[in-house]
Amino acid sequence: MSTPGCGFPPPTLHWLPALPSLPTYFSSCLKQAQDSGRAAMAARTSYWQSYLGAIVSHERQRLEHFQQAEDILLTLLEGIHAREPRFLVDYARNLEAFEFTLCASEDAVTMEVPLRIDGSVLRVLPCQSRDASDGHCLGLGTCYLEVPSPETDLEDWTSTVGVTEQARGVKCLVPGKVLQHLKELLVSAIVCCQLRFLLQPGDLSAENLQEDAMELSLLIRGGWKTIRFDIIPVVRRQQEPLWLKGRQSNGGFPEGSLWKATEEAHFVPASAHCWRSSTHLPVLKLLWAVDTLQGPRLDSLRLLDQLRSQDWREEGGKGSLTFNHLKMVLLWSTELFSSAEDWQDLEGSVYRLLVILLRCLATQCLPHFLHPEENLFQGETPDLTSLYHKVESFARDPRRFLCFHFGPPACTESWKADPSTRALLHVPTKDRSYWDTPYFDILLSQFQMYRIQDGARRSAMSQLLAKIQQEIPLQS
Repeated sequence: MSTPGCGFPPPTLHWLPALPSLPTYFSSCLKQAQDSGRAAMAARTSYWQSYLGAIVSHERQRLEHFQQAEDILLTLLEGIHAREPRFLVDYARNLEAFEFTLCASEDAVTMEVPLRIDGSVLRVLPCQSRDASDGHCLGLGTCYLEVPSPETDLEDWTSTVGVTEQARGVKCLVPGKVLQHLKELLVSAIVCCQLRFLLQPGDLSAENLQEDAMELSLLIRGGWKTIRFDIIPVVRRQQEPLWLKGRQSNGGFPEGSLWKATEEAHFVPASAHCWRSSTHLPVLKLLWAVDTLQGPRLDSLRLLDQLRSQDWREEGGKGSLTFNHLKMVLLWSTELFSSAEDWQDLEGSVYRLLVILLRCLATQCLPHFLHPEENLFQGETPDLTSLYHKVESFARDPRRFLCFHFGPPACTESWKADPSTRALLHVPTKDRSYWDTPYFDILLSQFQMYRIQDGARRSAMSQLLAKIQQEIPLQS
């Protein structure tokens, strides 16, 4: 109610309605606000859930297609094992099927073929910088696998390599020889199946088998869909579980799941001479563990992957953001938002992933969850700035994107970046406090998605915001 002297006439009984008592009045206002809030929340929930429901409705059919194609692939691998027992058939493919049903696009399915090798006797030797002159591929985690002298079963897969500065020659397992042998057996198994009429015309295409590729790609028909399988030989070796430096032992994951996911090292070909450590299966094991937690965590991944496939791709249908990138974002969000309070509804869960994704796009750095020193955006050629615009446009107005459509992606040309959000997203990456829960809580509040009641957590967010405002002037 206005007071005299402020430019308004004093209140009179001629135009003011009779007011109820103050307690009744405030109670009525509060009830109206709560009812309005619940109605708005219900409306938002309906279109989020409708979009998700359409995605999930296709998963059973996708699983059936995968299983049909997998049966053909297992038949080929059984034929390979019969001719060469050193290549094993791993029938435990639940993780690959699990990933395939989650992914909205037609990304290749990685299928590892284990080698019958006692990995504990192998010695891991890092590749030296001078190896590049020999045509060897150098990269993060590339290595040689030294084979002990008494091991004669691997003689045809080894060669002598100088792996020390003194050029001391040791016998190492050569991925190029393993791949070539596996490829020859795969082609032979395909021909054998065709001769025995185990393959129908159109069931399989081997046109993608390439001489210099580090995987053997097959296109296999499952139902009416064609699925690409990348077949990769793998050496498995027990290791000390990976301790994630400076991070909580479980960090929002089920008890012991980080330990179980990293207790075995997987080495796959990096070049004709070098191996590299693969985190493909450890990451899938962590996703499987996340699925046991309460809240729509994987539903958030499903939804963002559909948007990636539908609206966040580049011209020509190619996407700069991959499903593997989104998997990493989900793992980080599980650690950084470890409270069950963060995962109460689908909308809030999606924004937990969005704020991390936006930070990574703005800084062009997405740390690998198991190896944070590795930037998964490193070497990427796509325009991450353009992708950032699309993702923030969705975060500002999700309803415009939450619908299925054919043709070009939704237009974001009229979108204008919010200056304060952009300033927050570009704070220095060297400060560890800008990759922690309080920082991402600030970003959630920018999108009006912060509903946390934990006093200690709200206090930590306020302290960090005060620090940021001192260092970087933000628009209110």
